[in-house]
Amino acid sequence: MRKRRIITIAALGAAASLTLAGCASDGAGGTTEFGGGSGASGGGDKGTITLGFLPSWTDGLSTAYLLQDQLEKIGYSVEMQTLTEAGPLYTGLAQGDVDVFPSAWPEITHAEYMATYGDSIEDLGTYYDNAKLTIAVPEYTDIDSIDELAAASDRFDGKIYGIEPGAGLTGQTQKMMPEYGLDSSYELVTSSTAAMLTELKAATEKQEDIVVTLWRPFWANDAFPVKDLEDPKGAMGEAEGLHFLGTEGFSEEYPEAAELISQIMLDDAQYGSLEDLVVNEYGEGREAEAVDAWLDEHGSEFDWVVS
Repeated sequence: MRKRRIITIAALGAAASLTLAGCASDGAGGTTEFGGGSGASGGGDKGTITLGFLPSWTDGLSTAYLLQDQLEKIGYSVEMQTLTEAGPLYTGLAQGDVDVFPSAWPEITHAEYMATYGDSIEDLGTYYDNAKLTIAVPEYTDIDSIDELAAASDRFDGKIYGIEPGAGLTGQTQKMMPEYGLDSSYELVTSSTAAMLTELKAATEKQEDIVVTLWRPFWANDAFPVKDLEDPKGAMGEAEGLHFLGTEGFSEEYPEAAELISQIMLDDAQYGSLEDLVVNEYGEGREAEAVDAWLDEHGSEFDWVVS
């Protein structure tokens, strides 16, 4: 029941070795240093804008290359700075080492970062307004709500497979578990996004039961036969927006870039198409081609697109 061609786990693992839900690690113990980005491109004379993103967070990966394309077309040079953790990324944004974070979760998932760094960060706009953190099981598993998990721990070997230990999604899951009485019967297994997807892939291929932490928007929701569990207590948090964040003073220094960025808004179909093309159809090293293909398909739907 896979609706899209699944990115290879090996390729995702390579991306994860550079890095995310949704989604996101908080940077505890991160060792990334600035100044060693993945390279610059373009020859614009309006200045250089550095986009900071985590390659395994495919929302930011996709929008980073979309922004690179559009900003270069209006005369900016763009540097792509890959990082391994969200903490250093927010720090770099606040300090001006990064100009734009192209897919942040500042309302709920990364609220603690905003409380720490928000005074030095500029919100450039929301491009997607229905992002959410989820607990998911395979479609064939006859459980539909988180509150059914406590009585079924043996079916899942008492494990919920998560992503990076410091992720915002991980922290929210840890808060959720006692709300549903899962803290005594389940272990939250954390490692990496790639490792979680490896477990999910293996289980669904064998038609076995598994519980994982996921988020939306994320290509894996369509690539694997999974369903979100209902969350009657709202313990995984409400839906939130995905934002473009800039370093303080970005709009003043780069007014044309800020104006373009503020106009970007994607619906589910538009975002899903962008992520699928960048991550799955074209893949690593061909992101620019993927953006070109997406613009050919969807560019006429927007007033802000620069040809």
